[in-house]
Amino acid sequence: MSADTRHPNSSEALKASESEAPSSRLATFAEDAPLELDSGTKLGPWQIAYETYGTLNADRTNAILVCHALTGDQYVASTNPVTGKPGWWELIVGPGKPIDTNHYFVICSNVLGGCLGTTGPASVNPSTGSVYGLDLPVITIRDMVRAQARLVDHLGISTLFAVIGGSMGGMQVLQWAASYPERVFAAVPIAAAARHTSQNIAFHEVGRQAIMADPNWRSGKYFTDDVRPTKGLAVARMAAHVTYMSDESLHQKFGRNLQDRDNLTFGFDADFQIESYLRHQGMTFVDRFDANSYLYVTRAMDYFDLAEEFGGSLVNAFKDTKTRFCLMSFTSDWLFPTSESRSVVRALNAVAANVSFVEIDSDRGHDSFLLDVPELFETMTGFLTGAARARGIPAPREAV
Repeated sequence: MSADTRHPNSSEALKASESEAPSSRLATFAEDAPLELDSGTKLGPWQIAYETYGTLNADRTNAILVCHALTGDQYVASTNPVTGKPGWWELIVGPGKPIDTNHYFVICSNVLGGCLGTTGPASVNPSTGSVYGLDLPVITIRDMVRAQARLVDHLGISTLFAVIGGSMGGMQVLQWAASYPERVFAAVPIAAAARHTSQNIAFHEVGRQAIMADPNWRSGKYFTDDVRPTKGLAVARMAAHVTYMSDESLHQKFGRNLQDRDNLTFGFDADFQIESYLRHQGMTFVDRFDANSYLYVTRAMDYFDLAEEFGGSLVNAFKDTKTRFCLMSFTSDWLFPTSESRSVVRALNAVAANVSFVEIDSDRGHDSFLLDVPELFETMTGFLTGAARARGIPAPREAV
């Protein structure tokens, strides 16, 4: 059984009072409706927080699920109640935008293991009455998608018009297409891959070790002592943020410019603008994210290997698929380079799938999918228009 309400985020990580805590639409699933996880355990009761935009049509055929990246959330096109900032993809999602909420019904949920309402390590373990911490089972990308599928069921939607996401969101898109091909009419994985490389695992491990080395982490039980490993989490964010940018974008934005000074200090303050920028990124991140959630979600990305699920063959993951695919990569993305997208395209071509692929010229690195990149907007709009026509639903370009 499940219920749908709006009430405060249960995460204690943000240390907000109930009146200040973020609220989101919430689907709750009772203990008799557990979620089966890849680890072999069952999670229940559990909940998933989500936001919706636009209107579901009478035939329930215009629903688009947007999947967020590593540190994203369900507030894809609305103000984040923790930070007060606009939705993380308001350039893409909204009235008259590529994912046009005048025509599509958009769903975005916080991932399993997250810290903005969906069950995660900062949630209360009902069997103990205490915060889960590291007692929460390890989560995988497939577990995240299973939870989303249960949410889509809860909303009474049998088939999604499209599943769209970038980075870790793109991993979820590929998992949806492999696990539920009959439920995904169109799939748009952006700046993503069918597996996490050893280099990416290495960067994540540096971040996790920074968190766990913080004396306030306390083996994941920092809630008990009312402390938070903010320094370790900030360093983890700083290291990760470097991977989201390109050398060229860093050079153009910062170069070797000094920060609020004319000369070097011959010390260890933030002499350079890039140092100050990274420190700011780290400090602001700890106000909106839980350290244990960072461990869980990065681990989910590390474990992702779609081919391994299908006997080591990525081709088998998409066998007999009827889903339409549009993959996009960026020339300066070294975290998820174009070669990773091409591997997926080759597997889709091997099964004669309906697939298009665009490598977009951008000097802004992995984060290009979140930025104002006109070719991304044009590709998204064109693909969704064609897919809507094939699905038999009105598309923005064809609307009267």
